[in-house]
Amino acid sequence: MSTLLDIGQKPYHHYGSYLKKKYDGQRVYKVIVDGNFTCPNRDGSKGYGGCSYCNVDSFTPESARKLPTIREQVEEGIKRAREGYRADKFIIYFQPNTNTYAPAHFLKAMYDEALAVCPEDTVGLSVGTRPDCIDFEKVALLESYCDRYDVDLEMGMESIYDDTLDRINRGCSHEELQTALKLVENSPLEICVHTIFGFPWESKEMMLKYADEINKHPQIKFVKLHHLHIVEGSIMGVQYKREPFHVFSIDEYCDFLAEFIPLLRPDIVIQRLFGLADQDLLIAPNWGMKKSAIQTYIDKALERKEAIQGSKYIG
Repeated sequence: MSTLLDIGQKPYHHYGSYLKKKYDGQRVYKVIVDGNFTCPNRDGSKGYGGCSYCNVDSFTPESARKLPTIREQVEEGIKRAREGYRADKFIIYFQPNTNTYAPAHFLKAMYDEALAVCPEDTVGLSVGTRPDCIDFEKVALLESYCDRYDVDLEMGMESIYDDTLDRINRGCSHEELQTALKLVENSPLEICVHTIFGFPWESKEMMLKYADEINKHPQIKFVKLHHLHIVEGSIMGVQYKREPFHVFSIDEYCDFLAEFIPLLRPDIVIQRLFGLADQDLLIAPNWGMKKSAIQTYIDKALERKEAIQGSKYIG
C-alpha cells in the first residue's frame, strides 16, 4: 500500500518541496562559501575556544577549506552541483563561523564577489551568523540585495535557555536573539533560526518549549533542527571522552521530533531535521547510516507516528 511519502509528500513543510514550487520545478542547490570569518567567542571579543560543541571543520566541506578565494569556491561549488546534482539554480551560502562579523563595507565586497560569479543562475544569498553580530547597518546591507535575490539570514538560536548558552560558552544570550529578531520584524529578509536538541541537562519538556518561542515570531520563515552531535576538536568532545553522557539514538530522536513537529507553526519551512558531521570527526552519536538513509528513516517514522506539522499548534 502506497503512502504519501511514496509520492513525495512529507508530513511537514519541507524545504526541498518549497524550493521546487518556488522555482517552477528547477533544481536549486546551496553553494557553501567559507569567508574565513571567526567568531566573537573565539577571537577574545567575548571569549576563547568557541561554542563547546563546535569544530568548524565539522560543517565546512573539504573543497571550501582548500580553495583560497571566494570566486574559486563558488566556481568549484557550482561545477560540482551541476555535474553531481544536475542543479539549475544556486543559492550562495556563507556558512562557516559568523558571516556578519566584519564591517559592512568588507561584507559587501565579499557578498558581491560571490554573487558575481554566475549571476544568470544565482537566485539567492544565505548568510549564517550569530544574533549578537547583527545590527541595523548589516540588516540594511542584506536588504539591499532583496530586489535581485532571495536573501536568507540564518541565526543560531541553539537553545532558548541562558543557562544552556552559558554552559556551552555561547557568549550570547537569548535576549540578544530576540533583539535581532526585533530588527527584522518588517524586513524582506527571510529569517531562519537554528536549534540544537539534546543537551544532556535539558529535559524533553524544556526542548518542546522551543516551539513556543519560534512560533511567536512571525518573521521566522525557516528553521534548521539539529540533534547534538559530539565531534573531534571540540571542548564537548574532550568532555565526552572523559565522561560520556547521553546523546540521542536515532529512534529517540524520531520520537522527540514526532512530538515537536506537531507543535510547530504550519507555515514555517523546515530546512533540516538533523545535522551530520564527517565520519572522521564524529564521536557520537554514530547512527551507522548515510545522510539520505537517516532522512528516509526519520520521514518514515514521522509518517508512521502521524506527526503532522502544526496539528497541535495553537495560534
